[in-house]
This record gives sequence, C-alpha cells and structure tokens, in this order.
Amino acid sequence: MSFMQIKDLNVHYPIRGGFFNTVVDHVYAVDGVSMEFEKGKTYGLVGESGSGKSTTGKAIIGLEKITSGQIIYEGQNVTNQRRKRNSAYNRDIQMIFQDSTSAMNPRKRIQEIIAEPIRNFMKVSPQEEKRRIIELLEIVGMSEEALLKYPHEFSGGQKQRLGIARAVACNPKMIIADEPVSALDLSVQAQVLNFMKDIQNEFGLSYLFISHDLGVVRHMCDHISIMYKGRFVESGTREEIYANPQHVYTNRLLSAIPNIEPETRDERKVKRRAVEAAYKADSHKYFDENGKVYPLKDLSQTHKVAMMGAERGGM
Repeated sequence: MSFMQIKDLNVHYPIRGGFFNTVVDHVYAVDGVSMEFEKGKTYGLVGESGSGKSTTGKAIIGLEKITSGQIIYEGQNVTNQRRKRNSAYNRDIQMIFQDSTSAMNPRKRIQEIIAEPIRNFMKVSPQEEKRRIIELLEIVGMSEEALLKYPHEFSGGQKQRLGIARAVACNPKMIIADEPVSALDLSVQAQVLNFMKDIQNEFGLSYLFISHDLGVVRHMCDHISIMYKGRFVESGTREEIYANPQHVYTNRLLSAIPNIEPETRDERKVKRRAVEAAYKADSHKYFDENGKVYPLKDLSQTHKVAMMGAERGGM
C-alpha cells in the first residue's frame, strides 16, 4: 500500500522575450511524471544531466513550484501548500543533497546543524537533544568528537554521512537522495551506500534515489524509472529494467555502463555500435517529430515503456 502518490507532475519554466517581456515559450523541466511510494522500498530515478530528475525531487519536497499535477500524501493533497515549518509532511519527507558542502552552514558547528530538524519537529530537553545527536553520529559511524567541529573539517564522505544523519534525525518516512555519492571516491561511495541500506533496514525508510549511475542504482533500488527530457521513457522493477529493457534510450544507457573485463571488450564494442545504430534507426518509434517522449504504455503490471500509439499515462 503506497503512502504517497505523485500524479501527472509538471514543472514548467516560462521563457520571456520581446519588447514587452511576454512569455513566448516554456522549458518543460518535468512534464507529466507519476509515481507511487511504498514503505521500506527504494525507487531509482535515472537520467542524463538536464533530464529533470533533480527538479522532480525538489518539487516533491517543496523547493520547486509545481505548475500542475498533484502530490497526495496519506490521502491529503499537499501540492504547493503553504505548510507550517513543523508540519507532518516537512518532518516525514527529507532530502540528502548532492553537494554536501553547500547543504551545510559553514558558520555552524555539527551539533547545531544536526540539532536543527530536532528543534523544528521534536519537543525535547537540551540533554535529550544532545543524546539524540550522539546516537545519530553513531548510526553513521562517526564519534562524539564531531560535535564541536565545523563542516570544512570533514572529508566529502564524512560530510555526506553527516547529511544522512541530519536527514534521519526525526525518523522520516522517505528520504529523497539527490546524487548522494556522485562526488565521492569509489571506496567512500560503497561506505555511504551501505550506511543508507543499513539505516533503511533499521528504520523502514523509503528512498527516492536520484542518480545518473546505473551501476549504483542497480545496487540500491527495487523499482527504477528512466527519465529523458522531463518524461519517463521506461519504468519497472530492477530485474525488468536490467534484464529486459524495451526503450531504445534505456538500452543506450545500459550499454554505457563501464566494464573492466578485457575478455569481453570486443563483444561490448559490437553491442554498443548495434545499440547506437538502433537508436538512430528506430527513434521515430519512441520520440515524436519534436523529439518529445511518447506516452507510457503498459507491458505488464509493473513494467511500462514510452512508445508510439500509447495514451498518456503515468507509472
């Protein structure tokens, strides 16, 4: 049973021009996206830079104004609502940002940074607050010594773990993770991803995991949506996307996953060339004359692909 539904979400930015600065066109950053979220599951949102995946996450949490569509949270429409600072939605939906450095006030100590959501949403004494902060640091593998330090005193991986600690401070139901490991070394990436999985198992969290790295997404996600130019080109379970990709763009992304096995190099090169040839030859089946993605079509109960002739639908 899903606790939140995103219905036909649109985020359009006006383009102004002319002598009177009138609206002459729009940028369709997010164009008719629909999703559902269940407790304890991880949903992947994959696409190239500029595809609209980060805008989707920011719109859900309220950092971008929604042009049209609905966000239904536990039966209530919370779309573009002016919510109180301590509202249940603000408490239950948290975000981990890609740039952990910019997401933290450089003038505040770690104790103050992690304490902020606790003070906003939980009525606890100063002693209980400090105890909670220490518990959170332990959860992400950091010591009490971090309390009085400033963000610049930590490495990229440590700051990302501190961002996770702040996000789970008030026991949210869902965390939107926007490229949480893209700027980190591979060894640190694995460490942060394992922390996120452990926290999910412990607290029953749901994740919306936004990334352009299909290898990381395969490790993390139960359900995956591939995004291109503001629309979903394909969505399905992890097994359906990786074992049975149907959209030409999905095949193109999968063929680009790095592989260091030298014995399959020639085979992969031939496959990539075949995928590129199919992309050029069959694009008209998946994109209209303006280059827009066609509506999603049901292949099964969980697997959908954008194809010619389908009626406009969501996930």
